[in-house]
Amino acid sequence: MLALRLTRVAHLAVQLRRLLVAVASAGTGFLLLCALGHAMTHPDTPGASALRLAWCAAPLAATVYLAVAVARTDPGSRPRPGLSAIGLGPGRLMAVSATTTALSGALGSVVALLLFLHLRGDLTSLPFDGAAADALAVGRPLPVPAALTLLTLVPATASAAVALTLRPREPRRTPPTGSRGYGRFGAYGWGKARETFGAYGRFGARLAPATAGGGAARPAPAADMTAGTPAATVAPTRAAVATHVDTAPVDATGDTLRARADVTRASATADVPQPTPDAVPTPVSPTAAPTVADAPRPQSTTALPWGIAVLTAGLAVETYAGNTASPGPDTTPSAGVLIGWAVTALGLALAGPGLTHLCGRLLQAARPGALRLLAGRVLMEESRRIGRPLGVVCAVASAAYVAATLYDGDGPVFGPLSTLGALLVAGCAVATLLTAAVEAKHARTDTTDALLRLGAPPATLRAAAAVRAGALLALFGPLTLIVAGLASLPLAR
Repeated sequence: MLALRLTRVAHLAVQLRRLLVAVASAGTGFLLLCALGHAMTHPDTPGASALRLAWCAAPLAATVYLAVAVARTDPGSRPRPGLSAIGLGPGRLMAVSATTTALSGALGSVVALLLFLHLRGDLTSLPFDGAAADALAVGRPLPVPAALTLLTLVPATASAAVALTLRPREPRRTPPTGSRGYGRFGAYGWGKARETFGAYGRFGARLAPATAGGGAARPAPAADMTAGTPAATVAPTRAAVATHVDTAPVDATGDTLRARADVTRASATADVPQPTPDAVPTPVSPTAAPTVADAPRPQSTTALPWGIAVLTAGLAVETYAGNTASPGPDTTPSAGVLIGWAVTALGLALAGPGLTHLCGRLLQAARPGALRLLAGRVLMEESRRIGRPLGVVCAVASAAYVAATLYDGDGPVFGPLSTLGALLVAGCAVATLLTAAVEAKHARTDTTDALLRLGAPPATLRAAAAVRAGALLALFGPLTLIVAGLASLPLAR
């Protein structure tokens, strides 16, 4: 009920994004049902029906990716102060977001079922009644368990992906942040006892607290430790300590000296003022024990080599699949082409954040001005948020170029279902990128307001956005053409 109420009172932009998820779910569910209808119509060719069902994985993955992006930008999933007191902690908000996604997916699945039944001719008195009766197994009973399984696939997968992405994460135990410093005798490395340069030779740094001859280390003067303490509080304590020390026996030797040292240390401890809430906190030592804190975010360039390696593997799989088999005029591309394209898309998605980060660094090279510096820093900061959607859009654009090359002329026929699948994948990829851009814009709202308060003209901010868009287009455009050219070489033979 809470998910329904939050869905009903959401803003118009949020409702439009959820409607996009429902539309994508409807299209994917319709493609799954069409694969079921092909299997019912052609029971003697189960391999072709299984291949059609496998190709439905592309729009399914695109729909789930869009649903996760929409759930991340949903204002209802953001934790706010005071919500935990009424039972809306991070876990409950995650459950609400997953339920909302499941509702949007279920609405799309219902629309897909009604459209499928209408095109089969089961629902009469409507326009285009039975328009696709030849391809959707008309006159044969629809297996209800199989249809329900296929229809619940999209809502269940999207809801599970949203729950996994928005799950509450416990803070990991990490050592305090600090720069890599010099160790003993200038040894450079990560030691357990980190020291700054010159700490070994600092006066008094290596004095032992007690000597072997029975003497004690000289305590700190009481005057240094009573700085800032009222004299009325310190004077009685010092008088009592002096009286106690003067009444000690004169003929005592070592025991008396140690007793006087203990009393002096006790007086110094008593003279130290108690901390107050307004007092300045004591700085933590570099050798302090690790504390529980949020782990630092890894850099965007760490996954760039892995993305390049996966991209190379995907192109190799596509080359091998294109050399072994070529689709005929009425056949679906082989499963090897599907696997190769999926691996290629995964590689571009992994390499996208690193490439975006690199693009931001290149913008700041060669004595940048304020405009290039601002655009480059924003790209570096938002590389993890918009890099992966950019990689996915690059993969979809390269696949579209390959499809245009493959289906041109006397190649295989690009039917209505293939067109629907291609439109679904491309539309979900572009919508995910736009959603990530909106999320990035909302994330840097405080920075933009601060720049405007400092006197930055709005035209400069718009020019920085144009510079970012132009830099990304200049980097990812040629990359898309290179990947598409490499992927289309074996298939165009």
